[in-house]
Order: sequence, then C-alpha cells, then structure tokens
Amino acid sequence: MDGRDEKELEGVTLLGDQGVKYNYDYDPEVLECFMNKHSENDYFVKFNCPEFTSLCPKTGQPDFATIYISYVPDETLVESKSLKLYLLSFRNHGDFHEDCINIIMKDLIKLMNPKYIEVWGKFTPRGGISIDPYCNYGKEGTKWEKTAEKRLMWHDMYPETIDNR
Repeated sequence: MDGRDEKELEGVTLLGDQGVKYNYDYDPEVLECFMNKHSENDYFVKFNCPEFTSLCPKTGQPDFATIYISYVPDETLVESKSLKLYLLSFRNHGDFHEDCINIIMKDLIKLMNPKYIEVWGKFTPRGGISIDPYCNYGKEGTKWEKTAEKRLMWHDMYPETIDNR
C-alpha cells in the first residue's frame, strides 16, 4: 500500500495549514492522531523537543527544557505538527517541572492509548540546580506494563555527565 488515503488521514487538520493560530495557553485539544499502518509491529517513535518552555507557578519565571517523548504506538500515532503546537501551549502554563512531564504523558495516553510511553524533561538550571523528571506507562496486561516497571526502576542507574546545558 503506497501513501495514505483520505480515510487514514481523517482528523489530521493542522498539517499543511498555513493559517494555524498559535496558542500560548495550555491546550490539549490541539493534539491530533492518525492511523498506525503497522500496529502489528512493536517499534519506538521518539520526539526530541529542545525548545520547551513553561512558567514557574510561584515566581512566573520561564523554565526551559528539552523534552524527550518515546512511545510504542498501538492503533494510532500522534501527528507531529499538533504535538509541536501542543508543547508550545505550555508557554504561559504555570506548573512545576514534574507536573508538566506527567501532564504531557497523560494527554498523549488519552489521545493515542499507546502500548508504551515515556516522557523525560531535562530542564536547564535555575538557582544552580536542574530538575530532570521522568515518567512512563505500559499498557496494562501486556508485556509493556512490565517493561514500564523495569525501565522506571533502572531509569537513572547510570546517570549522564552534565557539563553545561
């Protein structure tokens, strides 16, 4: 099967739209998905988002991070332009780093119901300390449920060397 037909692209409205309005207030409704033509395969999709920003809920100061999203899709995949717009919608959102990462994961689970997903935020230091929250999820009753548990337990056993973000 070559390419995608119109039925497979139902619900994808933002891709190719030059008139998209940018929303800087948290908006999970902007997320869109499309059919996974290879749902019988287990494979990872990874997004690296180096320009994520949100606001500290206490001071209103901006927080900057690289967000890593890796998932094993089931029946649908997230459309990347909608994901970019969604992540941009955190620009004026005031929440702690840990909250942002968990919200992103839960919104993507709600959208796609993936077999497995993990979200890792590597925030730049403020006040001399960086915070790097990580969360994951594996679909209940599948091998991915055990994978999530194992990856969480072993997630940071070999921490990276951080020179200067």
